[in-house]
Amino acid sequence: MSDTGKPRLIILTGPTSVGKTGLSIRLASGLSGEIISADSMQVYRHMDIGTAKITGDQMRGIPHHLIDILEPTEEYNVARFKEEAQKAVSEISKRGKLPIIAGGTGFYIQALLYDIDFSDNAQTDYRRKLFDAAAEYGNEYLFEKLKEVDPKAASYLHANDVKRVTRALEFYKETGMRISEHNDNERKKEPIYDHAYFVLNMPREQLYNNIDRRVDDMIENGLVDEVRRLKDMGCTEDMVSMKGLGYKEILRFLSGDISLDEAVYTIKRDTRHFAKRQLTWLKRERDVIWINKDEFDNDDERIAEFIKEHLIKTGVYKE
Repeated sequence: MSDTGKPRLIILTGPTSVGKTGLSIRLASGLSGEIISADSMQVYRHMDIGTAKITGDQMRGIPHHLIDILEPTEEYNVARFKEEAQKAVSEISKRGKLPIIAGGTGFYIQALLYDIDFSDNAQTDYRRKLFDAAAEYGNEYLFEKLKEVDPKAASYLHANDVKRVTRALEFYKETGMRISEHNDNERKKEPIYDHAYFVLNMPREQLYNNIDRRVDDMIENGLVDEVRRLKDMGCTEDMVSMKGLGYKEILRFLSGDISLDEAVYTIKRDTRHFAKRQLTWLKRERDVIWINKDEFDNDDERIAEFIKEHLIKTGVYKE
């Protein structure tokens, strides 16, 4: 990679439960780096168990950014992430450290890397009508509409992601263009950083086993009590923070709508589906280096060494 004068950064992403957190710490330790979280849920305070948030001990002294910066009653979105992540990249670089973007929200990473413009965030009458329709007829009603006009976008969005489903429908009405086509065009833009983009992956069966174990651990470690505390704080199902996997299902259990067993089953199932959508998204990204953990015998030390060698070779990192 030539020295373009652009800020340098590395990206480490992959599906949920693949092991990004531990590897990111190892990388940051070996590369004099600081970590910027690209996770749409770990920004919230008081939401630790259900987000699998890294603990202070696990950080091993590595500075982390964009974790625990909001209350659950506040709204977080891609525009806010991009603004705050760009600021963090700049500050980390000025300190002579290497910014490491770590997390599984591919849309956030894309927005940062290609400086996608989100200036048009005004609430429109049509958007309000769509939200009202979702409230009256259910999320699946809107999702079916999206399938009709933009099946590609429907392949990587979830029916419960009402905000992004609504935005996709609104975009189509405003422009006559599918938002999936728009996103494909945005990917053709030149990145604003000198970067290396790594995607961590593992065999599907192993990944799904990891997901099931993680959900069981969350329940054992007190997810129900965590959600109960959030509910007591005034958090409701319509808040952005409560739409995250694990939280909405436990809220339904606490409201008496479903049993705990049903909640756990749904969390596991929907998390597996979410991991599949993450991989679908990442397979469309450009200049990505896929790292299959089983090819390294699931050894983070070997993977970190491979990444470091690549970074030195391409000039993203200089010893």
